Amino acid sequence: MKRPTALLICLLLIASGLSAQDIHTELMTPTWKKLALKHDKQVGKLKWVAVFPDELKALANKPVELPGYIYPTKATATFSEFLLSVVPIAQCPYCGTGDIPEMVVVRMKRPIAFDAEPVRLKGRLLINTSENGQPAFTLIEAELK
Repeated sequence: MKRPTALLICLLLIASGLSAQDIHTELMTPTWKKLALKHDKQVGKLKWVAVFPDELKALANKPVELPGYIYPTKATATFSEFLLSVVPIAQCPYCGTGDIPEMVVVRMKRPIAFDAEPVRLKGRLLINTSENGQPAFTLIEAELK
């Protein structure tokens, strides 16, 4: 999106009274809400660990559907791996408030093209509970719905 167009959209949103939260609320499905239950807990002066409540752990290795926006990780025409977020790419995914879950790494069965509109994916959810620096959530064997 060109900067003048993005600026115009932002100004229109501000004028209409909509916030970033209003724009993507419809994507917060029950599954996304469970992913938002993950939080970090301080266990030492400089150490934090991820906490995955039982309700969230119950999704591990299960098929799930997630709507969201594609965040490319490489400059290619089609994507086999990318990030998925409830926040559109034109907005800052780290600036939202109110239980916005972190992004999910997606590994597709077949590559798909970028789309600025939300996509709906179905795949098996992996939850990384180890402290190895890898992403917390990965959707594998994903397909467009």
